[in-house]
Amino acid sequence: MDTEGLKAFCAGLPGVEARRLDAPANILVYAIGGKTFAYFKTSEPERWRFSFKASPEHFLELTDIPGIRPARWLGRHRWVTVVDVRSLPGAYLGELVDWSYRHALGTLSRTRQVALTGVPVPPRTRGGRVRGRG
Repeated sequence: MDTEGLKAFCAGLPGVEARRLDAPANILVYAIGGKTFAYFKTSEPERWRFSFKASPEHFLELTDIPGIRPARWLGRHRWVTVVDVRSLPGAYLGELVDWSYRHALGTLSRTRQVALTGVPVPPRTRGGRVRGRG
């Protein structure tokens, strides 16, 4: 997947808002309900480097790959930066971005999730059982 394809993928997720932040940040942000899940750097020398939040398991795996490192300032929160998005298989990168998107979406209230995506959210479970049912 190239940069343009990844930008289209991120923008095409339900309820996503893309916005460009000018200097000093110089980033193209993808967010759901005000929660950022991915961004591109838009200024040189880091133009089109892509960052997103990774699951704990994937963070360690990804940071062992050449060209992927913990994101500046956000690495301690399991954000990674991919220097060249073409270096990862498109399907795998899509899965990683989708996880970041769902993670950000999950931090919103259920009512807000439905309002943004139009998809009913299943009840949260506790101990394998649906709350409110026997």
